[in-house]
Amino acid sequence: MLKPAVLKELKSIVGPANFSTSPEELVVYSYDATQRDSLPWVVVRPCSSREISEILRLANRERFPVVPRGAGTGMSGGAVPVQGGVVLSLERMNHILEIDEQDFIAVVEPGVITGDLQREVESRGLFYPPDPASRKFCTLGGNVAECAGGLRAVKYGVTKDYVLGLEVVLPTGEIITTGARTVKSVAGYDLTKLIVGSEGTLGVVTRITVRLLPLPETVRTLAAFFSEIPVAAKTASAIIASGVLPRALEFVDQAALRAVEGYLKEDLSHGAAAMLLAEVDGPAESTAREADRIAELMMQNGAVRVDRAGTDAERERLWKARRSISPALYAIKPKKLNEDIVVPRSRIADSLQEIAAIAARHGLLIVNFGHAGDGNIHTNIMFDEADLPKAEAAVKEIFAAVLRLGGSITGEHGIGLSKAAYLPMELGPETIAAMKRIKHALDPNNILNPGKIFLEK
Repeated sequence: MLKPAVLKELKSIVGPANFSTSPEELVVYSYDATQRDSLPWVVVRPCSSREISEILRLANRERFPVVPRGAGTGMSGGAVPVQGGVVLSLERMNHILEIDEQDFIAVVEPGVITGDLQREVESRGLFYPPDPASRKFCTLGGNVAECAGGLRAVKYGVTKDYVLGLEVVLPTGEIITTGARTVKSVAGYDLTKLIVGSEGTLGVVTRITVRLLPLPETVRTLAAFFSEIPVAAKTASAIIASGVLPRALEFVDQAALRAVEGYLKEDLSHGAAAMLLAEVDGPAESTAREADRIAELMMQNGAVRVDRAGTDAERERLWKARRSISPALYAIKPKKLNEDIVVPRSRIADSLQEIAAIAARHGLLIVNFGHAGDGNIHTNIMFDEADLPKAEAAVKEIFAAVLRLGGSITGEHGIGLSKAAYLPMELGPETIAAMKRIKHALDPNNILNPGKIFLEK
């Protein structure tokens, strides 16, 4: 715990209204979307890089942990203060500072809600493509920390592909800027890419410059339904292999379909075993042509039905079903382990076959859905408390299978707490040692978000 004099210094930095040790507030900032929790000692809500710098300098002097926090929507435990310390909430730093319509860039603070930025730039005919499922409440700072992906990553890429530059407070308190406002910049090491995806362990991001695109002229959405899961998975691979590049291509298995239909009280699939949800965008003529080609491929590869969204309301109905899956799954079992495996797109069917065998071997229900267009499948192991050992054993077997198929144990959620024990399955000791040297060089006292990514002995 912190000494009274240190608490007094913290309070003086952010002001009494933005400092709290009340039990109720500590609980609010103790967990993220994984439902893992650990109470911090203090919560502070700074409003500037200068205040954050002062807090980190104090933390180094007194040797207490500091855990940066956005909206707490992360799926790997990255914002959980596992060693107590100070939670540094960036919620007050929530301003869109600039939208440059000539140079196609936006400058934002880390607490800006992703969906708010998207709506604002789209009102000006611009487009910010990264769209995690939690975009209505997740923040740009959290997206940068985790290198968030989303539904449109298959065509447009992920957060790192749009971050041009950052303002960052290093763990020792120095304030630096990285990158530039230009599309090109190769001056020195690419510290921007180093910070993006570093899960709040190498610095606190206080300003973000992102590139924007022109808003697509038209969007067309299709949903195909299949009587067999493997057929749907192979169809997704066939679509990508055809040369047509949808902006989104989502896979939903039978268990997920039944769960979401019960949740929404709507018969979406008429009993289908799997669904593919595809979306294309661009000029009207090309989107019509691409939508026709995708529908043709779906039918040729075994779809029993293809629905096209003719209106914005019909399109929203399909996407609402996809985005409702995660909360709907809790009607099946009280607990789930949500993994975000990724395999080469040609191996999606193989990965689902391996997962089905693992589920059968352990007597577990494993629900699969996600971004078939880039091979990133959200694998949800549903369990009761008594089945936790079996669920954890299944996770390790799934990761081993994914790595055999040439994949990765995480496509967008990050390592955080939940995957730290499995990182050595994918990365060799020399690689992990190099990462640890970078961490130590920037954070010699292990102040910033300790206990994440690497297991600490």
